[in-house]
Amino acid sequence: MTHPRCQLYLISPLDVGGDFAKRLERALDAGPVSAFQFRIKDIDEHEAARLAEPLQAICAEREVAFIVNDSPNLARRLGADGVHIGRSDGSIAEARALLGPGVQIGATCHDSRHFAMEAGEAGADYVAFGAFYPSGTKETVHRPDPDILTWWSTMFVLPCVAIGGITADNAAPLVEAGADFIAVSGAVWNHPDGEAAGVRAFADVLNG
Repeated sequence: MTHPRCQLYLISPLDVGGDFAKRLERALDAGPVSAFQFRIKDIDEHEAARLAEPLQAICAEREVAFIVNDSPNLARRLGADGVHIGRSDGSIAEARALLGPGVQIGATCHDSRHFAMEAGEAGADYVAFGAFYPSGTKETVHRPDPDILTWWSTMFVLPCVAIGGITADNAAPLVEAGADFIAVSGAVWNHPDGEAAGVRAFADVLNG
């Protein structure tokens, strides 16, 4: 039995205004992207929904899962494909009760095998480990070893996501360790040759 090919999970920058919709189109059209996470901070739900809706439509046109970060309420309002819940964003059970069985729920587990097993038992659809590398996107204090991905993928069917400071140059060990998804943000949006080039660089690694 072979392990499924690792896929790209793209996370938005905090600023999704201006010409970001065009940037997202270029990124998604550059290569296979499995999911896009809408991640913003300190914006009320009405404004967040206004910003999210055109991006959600772009993802739907390309059959890319649209995942809302932190907020089950916003995910419900938008009819999003999923929600990603951090350690301080409420329980998986509460999110499931709000969103129903058809919505994907992901859970941040940092470097904790215990948190990951708890999340799986609570009904999460995927678990996320990291940060594996120093990240310019957010401050991180947890630094797991890649072998946590090997342990998880060997023991459990539930997909695992690797996150944190991942670039096309350092992603390979995480893919080899067993990550089902590589979550990236800055390495795509801040790529010197543009977001399309950033996605293509990851496609080369994931398809290699």
